Amino acid sequence: MAAAGLTIEKIGILAAIYPAVRGAGQLVAGTLSDRIGRKPLIVGGMLVQAAALALVSAGTGFGTWLIAAILLGAGTAMVYPALLAAIGDVAHAHWRARSVGIYRLWRDGGFAIGALLSGLLADAYGITAAVTVVAALTAASGIIVAVRMRSTDHRAPG
Repeated sequence: MAAAGLTIEKIGILAAIYPAVRGAGQLVAGTLSDRIGRKPLIVGGMLVQAAALALVSAGTGFGTWLIAAILLGAGTAMVYPALLAAIGDVAHAHWRARSVGIYRLWRDGGFAIGALLSGLLADAYGITAAVTVVAALTAASGIIVAVRMRSTDHRAPG
């Protein structure tokens, strides 16, 4: 973004928008997952994140990247509470904490491995290529969830 000529102020705005949208959005998405189910939010959130990452990759200016940051925050807000709730839906109270811990181990391990692989891709092919690959993998994850995940949530009555 700096290489594209954005000022430090605009880069700061972009960096702040994502967590702001994500934080506020989780309040809405958590409640919404109780009403409509976990799977629609997980699938939709992954696909919104993929679209946002594709915009980051294709973008060349502040406006595009601002939209991408908003979408990325919204997509992440959709996914995070729904994934944890999905674990809670199927995990017995006696082993729920362990289940969440295992989920977080794999999730955080994925972040670490993903960061390393993205860095290697960026070094070899450029940042745009690395972000494009991450967008494609994120979209693939959403599609896999759409096809494979069973809806196991306990929806609130009517």
